[in-house]
Amino acid sequence: MEQTKKLRIAVLIKRFISSGGAERYAVEVARRLLEKGHYIDVFARIADRGLLKGINFHQVPDKLRFSSVLNSFSFALETAHMLRGTTYDVIHSHERGYLQDISTVHTFSYKKGTEKYSLLKKIDQIYLSPRSGLHLWLERKQMSAPRLVAVSAAIREDIRTYYKRDKGVSVNTPGVDTAWFHPSWVGENRKEMRREEKISADEMVVLFVGSEFRRKGLDCLIPAIGPGMRLLIVGKGERERHYRRLVSKYGMAQKVHFKGLSDNIRIYFALADVVVLPSLSDAFGMSILEAMACGHPVVCSANAGVSALIEDGINGFTFHDPSKLSAILMRLLDPIERRRAGAKARRTAEKYTWDVTADRYEKVYRQVAEQKRSSVFP
Repeated sequence: MEQTKKLRIAVLIKRFISSGGAERYAVEVARRLLEKGHYIDVFARIADRGLLKGINFHQVPDKLRFSSVLNSFSFALETAHMLRGTTYDVIHSHERGYLQDISTVHTFSYKKGTEKYSLLKKIDQIYLSPRSGLHLWLERKQMSAPRLVAVSAAIREDIRTYYKRDKGVSVNTPGVDTAWFHPSWVGENRKEMRREEKISADEMVVLFVGSEFRRKGLDCLIPAIGPGMRLLIVGKGERERHYRRLVSKYGMAQKVHFKGLSDNIRIYFALADVVVLPSLSDAFGMSILEAMACGHPVVCSANAGVSALIEDGINGFTFHDPSKLSAILMRLLDPIERRRAGAKARRTAEKYTWDVTADRYEKVYRQVAEQKRSSVFP
């Protein structure tokens, strides 16, 4: 296919907004492909009007909201109905559905979650539960898309393990805006912002960003905060009272601060010295890549997909055993060590911009469009 041909692309996402991992991923890629001159149609239930300039918006009816799986099923049915008879070069879905050329897989499979069940529970949940059955049906439809794009190597491995599929599967990680998340902005604003927060120059601020506290590993991070450190928790997680009691238990009320949700995470990167994501399970972990772009050293569980970008001890630190976290943070009390790892983290982040992510999609789109034209999907 001619490489300058402008493509007609349908993007399927329940919410076309800038918050949320899958949502922001869809927005950033769509906006950049629009800038390249392609025609973008978004099929969504809700959309931020400020993000739709130059984009055709098709509102999908929001039905069966009383059940998350029925709501997802409804979205798949409604978009399939709306797309029948259309002539898009590419239909790209960020949701589980069954009428797409490309499906981006943002989460670990539902099927993986059933593997931890006992035999009796597995029979009950997989074969006797309509809810689970519908989840798995939607997932099978998603996994049968001609092309799958995993947001991390960990997700690709999940697809390989539970759906025995390698053909037509690639990895395209989330990107980062390296102009917005930049060490110079952090440096220019750091002193004033730390003064406003009453943080002394010699304190090492550890930043945690996430809204699922247990899954993101907050239980193992709080006790790892040692002398000379302060922990900022940005996000709104479940069982916050439990975590506040945990803070009290360790006598750390003056060292741990719950900051709630924020619509400008960059402020907290200006306050931070180290960013930590000790996830039990995470498809990627965008806060780590954003921190790297800001020139911060990062500490990340090997259970997070973003850990594949980190060379342990070089541009950041990874761990399998949570008991190692405390020693890593103690090592990072040395500002020279932080600057060394942070500089290399920035250089890594520069290879993972949203422009790079969009360029990779454009190549896949052209392949798909040519294969559709020739009716030879792999």
